Amino acid sequence: MPEFRKNTKDLILENDSRQERVPLYNPEAVKRIEKEFKKWKDEKVSKKDNDNWCVTPHTVIGSEIERELLYTPLSNVDFDYMIDSGNSGQEPFTRGLHPNMYRGRQFTMRQLTGFGSPEDTNERIKFMLDNGVTGLNILFDLPTIQMYDSDDPVSRGQVGMSGVAVDSVYDMELLFKDIPIEDVSISLVTHYPSNTAILFPMFLAMAKKRGISWDKLKGSVQNDVTLEEVVRSGPEYIPPKDCFRIQCDNIEFIRKNVPLWNFITLNGYNLREFGASGITEIAVAITNGMETIENLISRGYEVDWVARRLAFFWSAASDFFDEVSRIRAARRLWYKIIKNKYNAKDLKSTWMRCHVQTSGISLTRQEPLNNIIRAAYHALSVVFGGAQSLHVDSYDEAYSVPTEESALLSLRTQQIIQNEIGVTEVVDPLGGSYYIETMTGDIEEKILNEIDELEKAGGYICSIEKGMIQKKIAEHFYKEQELIEKKDIKLVGQNIFTSESKAPSINVFKYPLDVEEKQKERIANLKSSRSKKEVEKALGDLEAACIQKTNIIPFSVKCAEVGCTIGEIFKVFKKSYGLWKPPVSY
Repeated sequence: MPEFRKNTKDLILENDSRQERVPLYNPEAVKRIEKEFKKWKDEKVSKKDNDNWCVTPHTVIGSEIERELLYTPLSNVDFDYMIDSGNSGQEPFTRGLHPNMYRGRQFTMRQLTGFGSPEDTNERIKFMLDNGVTGLNILFDLPTIQMYDSDDPVSRGQVGMSGVAVDSVYDMELLFKDIPIEDVSISLVTHYPSNTAILFPMFLAMAKKRGISWDKLKGSVQNDVTLEEVVRSGPEYIPPKDCFRIQCDNIEFIRKNVPLWNFITLNGYNLREFGASGITEIAVAITNGMETIENLISRGYEVDWVARRLAFFWSAASDFFDEVSRIRAARRLWYKIIKNKYNAKDLKSTWMRCHVQTSGISLTRQEPLNNIIRAAYHALSVVFGGAQSLHVDSYDEAYSVPTEESALLSLRTQQIIQNEIGVTEVVDPLGGSYYIETMTGDIEEKILNEIDELEKAGGYICSIEKGMIQKKIAEHFYKEQELIEKKDIKLVGQNIFTSESKAPSINVFKYPLDVEEKQKERIANLKSSRSKKEVEKALGDLEAACIQKTNIIPFSVKCAEVGCTIGEIFKVFKKSYGLWKPPVSY
């Protein structure tokens, strides 16, 4: 039996048990510490603190892991430096992917940008590039994400409101007008596999029209079935199995034709912001990654061909040391899985490369300037965790799309962390902390346990079909709301330290007027000028590919090239695959 057919938890534990451990701490020293520690607890620590030696910090979307009052070598007495930690750039990559980390390459500052019409967002992109952003992160409006054209009745009132409106390849051309897409790393926040199979072909068709070879393009798409089938708020869902197949079609096509592009961002962020715990966030994304690898292996590809360009997307919230430890634990566990379960030959295939965004759901409408401080601490935890790319949420995002002023302040937060406070000069500065190393191990164990639950339920897709993941989110979210109401989760300015006086007003982003009408007019002009015959043929060929279960992306690229709209292509998917009703009770 191939190793990857075995239960992941059993396989990891089996491999861990075969390693000969060399504990860092001297046995005689441990005995002495144990004796002195007991004496200290008995004589110096109050009865109240002894009785409550372990407490659980309650934070928004936290991991809910117990913490000791004081961490010592006794908290992790079996710690083996080389097995559990290693040097940076060395297996198991707990301390970072590269020996010199941020001394060699600073984390990419990839701020979200997107609102109004393509022309509006184009101006904001240029503003951010002029002010030092090092990667673009393009956010699309709700109709575009849900795959409805701007002139669809479903889209009314939402066009350009929470991101940029894109209906066709011609909007994509306006969006990136005068932007050197061959020189800048670009993340397209496509969310779903089906949306990735529509929007990314439009991006490719735009690049081709500009004479830019696809092998020069660098960036990423999200392409995550969890977002489409679990997190999605749209009214129409295609079945999870078909959605997952589109996810893998995207990967197969992009890996072959756009070699520098990251073809999936295994997305824990949106799942966690939807209400999942910090443990579930990572467990679900890793399980998705494993099932994706296995699908591509079944198509005849080697694990290294797939895993080499996998990427992850995490949320960073308010439990500072938990966030540092989560990134370290996820990186170590992913290494173990790819190395031991899939027998990867290329060490870079075992890297868990990640983009992290500070938590939007942790920001409050009350006293919004407090969000500047929250986001800065979230960002600092990401840097201590060793992420490759970072987005810092703006203080006004509890109200609307960031203003130019607040977006610049978020960028400046990253630039100050990179350049002013000295935290990037030393790799993994919290590594070796009794607390951090113990937390890293505890979190890894909890993630592995949740992966085991998902596998025993039949796997990742089966867990979605059964509503198992949805149930986890609903239960955690309900519990969290109760904790906020009881003030066990403390939010300064919202449920504690509230002010009687009115907080100073802030500038809130004002959306451009007439975006919806402009987009409707643009669609009408497109439909009157394009070749009806070419459009009908392209859509017909795409439908045949969907039904015949061949890779659909080349046909979607053709649809983009002849001017098909996002809504027209999505209608083909719905017709070909039918619709799925998510479970409404758990």
